[in-house]
Amino acid sequence: MVLHLSNFHLEGGAGVAATRLHRALLKSGAESRLLVPNLSAEEPGVAGLSNTALQSKLAWARFVGERLYFYPQEKNASVRFAFSPAEIGADISTNRWVQEADIIHLHWINFGFLSLDSLDQLFSLGKPIVWTLHDMWTFTGGCHYSRGCENFLTHCHYCPYLAKPDAYDISFQQFERKQSIYKNAQMALVSPSQWLNDLVKRAALTQQIRSLNIPNCIDTELFRPYDKLTIRGKLNLPESKKLILFAGANIADPRKGFTFFKQGLEKTGLLANEIEILVLGKANPEMMASFPVPVHYLGKISDPNAMAEAYNAADMIVVPSLEDNLPNTIMEAMSCGTPAVGFATGGIPEMIDHQTNGYIALQGSAQSLAEGIEWVLNNGHNAGLPERARAKVLETYSETIVAAQYQQLYQELLAHE
Repeated sequence: MVLHLSNFHLEGGAGVAATRLHRALLKSGAESRLLVPNLSAEEPGVAGLSNTALQSKLAWARFVGERLYFYPQEKNASVRFAFSPAEIGADISTNRWVQEADIIHLHWINFGFLSLDSLDQLFSLGKPIVWTLHDMWTFTGGCHYSRGCENFLTHCHYCPYLAKPDAYDISFQQFERKQSIYKNAQMALVSPSQWLNDLVKRAALTQQIRSLNIPNCIDTELFRPYDKLTIRGKLNLPESKKLILFAGANIADPRKGFTFFKQGLEKTGLLANEIEILVLGKANPEMMASFPVPVHYLGKISDPNAMAEAYNAADMIVVPSLEDNLPNTIMEAMSCGTPAVGFATGGIPEMIDHQTNGYIALQGSAQSLAEGIEWVLNNGHNAGLPERARAKVLETYSETIVAAQYQQLYQELLAHE
């Protein structure tokens, strides 16, 4: 039995990816379980640590404690959730599911779920560990994305996320602690993107640990093409306009590049009588107030069927992330036959084949983003972009393909126990 550990169940990109893999493994006939701090909904093979009011309060206290530990050390509020000290977490080494597991599969485990001590206790059980990396935290001194800093290639210190970086700051200490506990683990590191896997192989903490690239998966029957006009009618969206979608868990996160999206639209020269914007995710409505074209704010949607409808309503999705691994939004949109435009960063160029099923813009260039938007709108259906976008997902990210790759890894690890 493989036990997945994730801080989130049905929220956030990493939580959704972990849950999708768990479901894909169950469909493939594997014995899979998923343990999370709090259940988002009842689901077969998924359990939460917090089953009582007291346990829920303890989980919240761990999250708050973790944040309070970092608060006096943060450079400013913009990095508050971009660095995890992993000082506070739950000891789950005696949990029944952990004890019964043949393989422990880690996903995103920060924000008070597991601490470095928690990981040490798990690794000490001697069970094979698979760790799917959803960002860079596993091989840094605490940051989830390094924002250009390359200290992780040698040894983290003088961390740019800290108010008072120095040679022996908390990034140095976390780096040392990880170095120590990783020695106790029979571990394989899985990166959903080849970009992240290349960093794993270069990083000082992980270059000696087995690593490989297996993408996230998606239910291609759930996320599939619908009739666009029917969906627009259902959602009260204009049928004759070109609709451009921007989606993200938190639009205000600078890493998601919402400012570049707005600037790119302004540079296209497209008029309000031609295009309108769909915004999906947590956002401040004031961010849309000065947009050059009409905006339909769809809000935060967690229901997968409603998400599929939103993707189908759009003619394209724009993902101008400045740093990203393998964005679910691109995979979901493409699975629905909606072409994507994104910057040449992280795993995005692995998902979008330039001018084949979408458009890759020059990193950080609003002008290049504008050119990509115009290219997709001008070449959409005539060039077969929707069909090729979905074909890429079917060939690369379908549940059966990804589940088979993970099952092979599990078998190899168990054979070498």
